[in-house]
Amino acid sequence: LTSPRQDEDGHTLSDEDIAAEADTFMFEGHDTTASGLAWLFYNLAGHPEHQDRCRQEVQQLLAGRDTADLQWEDLSRLPFTTMCIKESLRLHPPVTAVSRRCTEDVPLPDGRVIPKGVICLMSIYGTHHNPHLWPEPEVGEQLTVTVSLRGGGRNCIGQGFAMAEMKVVVALTLSRFVLRRDAARPAPRRKPELILRAEDGVWLLLEPLRGAA
Repeated sequence: LTSPRQDEDGHTLSDEDIAAEADTFMFEGHDTTASGLAWLFYNLAGHPEHQDRCRQEVQQLLAGRDTADLQWEDLSRLPFTTMCIKESLRLHPPVTAVSRRCTEDVPLPDGRVIPKGVICLMSIYGTHHNPHLWPEPEVGEQLTVTVSLRGGGRNCIGQGFAMAEMKVVVALTLSRFVLRRDAARPAPRRKPELILRAEDGVWLLLEPLRGAA
């Protein structure tokens, strides 16, 4: 048996390493998830037909149960809601860019090579709005899987937890409220910092859903 701090190859984590990983889960994920939720609610408020379908999906899943009884296994049974979350993340990725140092030469399709040791900045926002990949990149109707750094050894360790958080918040919110955009305020302007924010916030109107507890 290996130590709780040791993997199958004998690699260990120091107390500092463990604290850093805990920080990633408990602190660094808050702003990204909050940003993702804010833009998701804004997008659902602008597409009431998608909002209604998400609400119906949640209501059908929880038929005869209170939303407080939402279980972990329920979260995998919200396919349309999941697609809406991913499409919103494509339109408004909480982290707009990442950088990586090449650990080896990287050949490109045109024959050029990125040399080992070079730091590359990759625009997640640019990829998500690339018209060569998305026919109408600014139209939030595509409901497809988000293009992101989803695989490999550098995958975000908090991604699954963040998606679960977003599904729970969406399910609880749409079960109680109808979301509408505030016509008295201008559309929010994207403000890319470390996290993608809205310049003056995202303003929405929440109307209690008829019949909701």
